[in-house]
Amino acid sequence: MEQKSQEELDKYYMKLAIDEANKSIPLESAYCVGAVLVHPEKNIILATGFSRELPGNTHAEECCFLKLQNQEKENIIPSAADLMKNSTIYTTMEPCSKRLSGNKPCVDHILNYNVSRVVMGVKEPQNFVHCTGVQLLRDKGVEVTILDGFEEQCLKPNRHLNLKL
Repeated sequence: MEQKSQEELDKYYMKLAIDEANKSIPLESAYCVGAVLVHPEKNIILATGFSRELPGNTHAEECCFLKLQNQEKENIIPSAADLMKNSTIYTTMEPCSKRLSGNKPCVDHILNYNVSRVVMGVKEPQNFVHCTGVQLLRDKGVEVTILDGFEEQCLKPNRHLNLKL
């Protein structure tokens, strides 16, 4: 079996994250984002998520983490934190650094679960808040990659908004 390069894997998982983003129900006050959390060594999907998939005004990345926590609570997996440590999260948009809802920002979740790599399709537009997710993550030693060539596909689920790039 031919092994894929990291670049090929990044593109593959980003396309899955875009598929997740397209499941989001559009709102005038929020983005439609998709995320895929991948095991660091086995390259298997640990969880997927999209904006508002779960109750509580959830973000895509947050849904991935919550799903794994729920699997731990149901004794499906032994430790969500162990699985997430050093994982990679693919997200169609820059992880939020501030939330108007008062909920915990996705950057905090990423740091809390020791995710070591974030691959994203586009930086967060300036519609709602000034996002500093990339810088906050890099400052804490998280590898952040912005994939070239995915901006249009990652923004498309948000066509209902007048995006300010």
